[in-house]
Amino acid sequence: MMRGVFQIAGLCAVALLTAMPTLASSHREAPGILRMPEVDGTDFYMFRSYESGREGFVTLIANYNPLQDPFGGPNYYPLDPNAVYDIHISNDGATGENLTFRVKPVHVLRDLALDVGDPGSTERVSVPLMNIGPFGAGIGQAALNVQRRYQVELIAGDVDAPISTELLTNVDTGGNLFESPADYIGVKSIPDYETYADKRITEFSSSCGNGRVFVGQRKESFAVNLGETFDLVNVTDPLGDPAAEASSTENKNITTLAIEVPIACLTGGEGDVIAGWTTARLKERRRLTSNPTFDNPDRQGGDFVTVSRLANPLVNEVVIGLKDKNLWNASHPADDAQFLTYVTHPTLPELIEILFATPAPNNFPRNDLVWIFLTGIPGVNEDGSVAELMRLNTAIAPLPSSSQSNLGFVGDGVGYPNGRRPGDDTVDISLRAAMGLLCHLGLGICDPTDAPSGLLPFTDGTAQNAQQFSDEFPYLTTPIPGSPNSTP
Repeated sequence: MMRGVFQIAGLCAVALLTAMPTLASSHREAPGILRMPEVDGTDFYMFRSYESGREGFVTLIANYNPLQDPFGGPNYYPLDPNAVYDIHISNDGATGENLTFRVKPVHVLRDLALDVGDPGSTERVSVPLMNIGPFGAGIGQAALNVQRRYQVELIAGDVDAPISTELLTNVDTGGNLFESPADYIGVKSIPDYETYADKRITEFSSSCGNGRVFVGQRKESFAVNLGETFDLVNVTDPLGDPAAEASSTENKNITTLAIEVPIACLTGGEGDVIAGWTTARLKERRRLTSNPTFDNPDRQGGDFVTVSRLANPLVNEVVIGLKDKNLWNASHPADDAQFLTYVTHPTLPELIEILFATPAPNNFPRNDLVWIFLTGIPGVNEDGSVAELMRLNTAIAPLPSSSQSNLGFVGDGVGYPNGRRPGDDTVDISLRAAMGLLCHLGLGICDPTDAPSGLLPFTDGTAQNAQQFSDEFPYLTTPIPGSPNSTP
C-alpha cells in the first residue's frame, strides 16, 4: 500500500514541473572540516546490491575528500594514514553501533631514486614524483613511488569499548592488507586505469562471512551547481529543464570506501531494518614538529575523536545551523536531541519561500521530516530509534538499474529515504520532502492544506540517475584522468 501511494504521488508531481536550488550533499559543509579535507565525508550510500547475482548483499559506500581536481599532482589525494574511517551499523533499534567496518590507510614509500651525475661520479637521488614510468594492468608497479594499502577492522559493539575486533582477511593473499589503486595520474602513467583499478576489487573473509571491498579514487558521484547555489540560488532558469545545467562536479573526483557485506551479517538476526552512518576520526592531540618525515609529518596522540559524520545527505549542509555545524560533525547519534529543533522547525523551506514565492509548510513541529531523518517511515524502515541515521529495510528486494527511478522511494518504492542508491536524486527528493510532499500522501501525519507547495516537483536542474553509474560493485565509475588536459 505504501509503495503505491508514493508512486501515485510521483506521477502527480511529474505534471507540475518547476525548478529549485541545488544543494551539495556534504562537501565542505562545516567550518572546521575545511582544514581537514582528507577526512571530510561527502556522501554515504547504503542499498541492497543490484549487481546480478549479488542480491543477498548490502553495499555500503562512504566518499571522502571532496572536489578533487584530476590534475592534483604530484601527491594527489591520499587518505590520512593517521585517521580511521568508519562505517557503523546499528541493527537492534538503538542509537549505538553494533558493527563497525574501520578502514585504516597504510602508505608505503618505496623511495625510488635515480643516478645523477657524470659517469663514474654519480649520486643516488630520491625522485620528487609519484612515479617514474608507466604502471598498471599488465605492466606491474615497479615505477610507482608510493603504494597505498589499507586494513579493514571489523568491530563488534561500541567502537570505544568493543566486544571483539578482527581484521578482514584478503582472500587472494591470506593476509590482512588490501591494495588501493593510485589516483588517476593520467593515461601515459596508467594506460588502462579501469582494468588496473578493477583488479583492486578484493574478496574478503571474516567471521561475518565473505564479501568484497574497494578503496580508491572514483569519479565524483554527486551532481551539484555549487557556485550558483551559494550565490543566493543564482540559477540560469529556475523554471526550466530539470537537466539543463551540467554539474559543477562533472570533472571532479572523490575517494571511495566501498564494502559489500552479506545481509545476514548486518542484520544479526535482529530484524530486517538496519541503520548506518560513516565517521572519520583523528587523535585528539596534534603537534607540529621541526623535523617532519614522510611517515610522520606531525605528532599525534590521545584518544580518537570524531571530526566528520554523515548519514542522510544534506543534513549538516542545509539543516543544521552554522553555529552548530562543527558540533554536529563531532557528535554521536545518541546525542541528537540537542539538534531536534533544526528538524522540527527547518529554515530551508522558509528560504525557498522567500526566494521563489512558494509557500512553506506550516505543520509545526515538522513530524514528516522527523520520519525521514530521525525515525524512519512507519511500515517501511522504522526501527524504533530516534536519531539521524540512514535506515534500510533489507527485506525490500532491489531493482536493476534499468528499472530504478531517480526519485527513489517516491518513484519506485525502493530507494532513498529507504537507504540510498547512487542514482537516487537526493536533492530533488529532499526538496520535495522539505516542502511537504508527505502531507499529500494520506499518511495521517499532516494535512495537504499544511503544505500548499507539497506536490510541486522541485528539482535542482542537474541530472542524477542510475544510468550515470555502473551496475556492478563498486558502482561508482572510473575517475577523470589528470592528463590529457581537458580544461576548456
